[in-house]
Amino acid sequence: MLFMVCTVIVCLAMALILYMFIEAHQSRVVSLDIEVNGLSEAFEGYSIYFISDIHRRVISQNMLNSIDTPDIVVIGGDLTEAGVPFSRVARNVQKLSTLGAPLLFIWGNHDIFVERESLLAIFKQHQVILLENDTYVVKRQGEFLNLVGLGDSTNDLDCLEAALEKTLPGVRILLSHNPNVQRKLRKRDQIPLLISGHTHGGQIRLLGWGPREKGGVKERAFGTLIISNGYGTTSYPLRLGAKPDTLYLTLYRREET
Repeated sequence: MLFMVCTVIVCLAMALILYMFIEAHQSRVVSLDIEVNGLSEAFEGYSIYFISDIHRRVISQNMLNSIDTPDIVVIGGDLTEAGVPFSRVARNVQKLSTLGAPLLFIWGNHDIFVERESLLAIFKQHQVILLENDTYVVKRQGEFLNLVGLGDSTNDLDCLEAALEKTLPGVRILLSHNPNVQRKLRKRDQIPLLISGHTHGGQIRLLGWGPREKGGVKERAFGTLIISNGYGTTSYPLRLGAKPDTLYLTLYRREET
């Protein structure tokens, strides 16, 4: 009897681990329509493809083939981590370049511990624009959209003031790998939208509880916070209750109330 009980427990545990492994290797695009305060008519329908926390994964070309060409692609940090071959990183960046849109990159807490020059060489080869406390300005019909990218705030390498100095009159969208920068935002910063990753959605959640915040769209005092669950994993290639995702965001003007 004891043997049978132990056998059932082992089988259930193995089935759960297999399920978690399969869940961790899904490739999903979550499409979201986002209303942004102050967005000009010129940028109505502007699209951002956001992918973060790739870590050790190989990006699915089929996933990328399933989406319409965005206006911009943002690699939201943790493109890689220690021990990942740079050939794999280069291949992932090359795949993202096939989307036919400008590629932006912001640092994640794992990226800063790999050889910087090797990463920069890959970025140069594929014309990736590095935003490190800097701003990428998009001009359309005489209006400006500011994509403000921060350094890694996990290791206190972010400087919002320096990044905002590069902005032009127009909406500011903040890109930060770690959503913890939300604590530093004030109304005067005029940032209606923050897009982040880092949390993996908790990666493994039990009965809805996880060690980190689950991804999604959240309203905050400063504006809207969007957190991606990320594409890859750390420590173990397992997920539960926090499916991996990439985000296809389409921006619209928020109606005045």
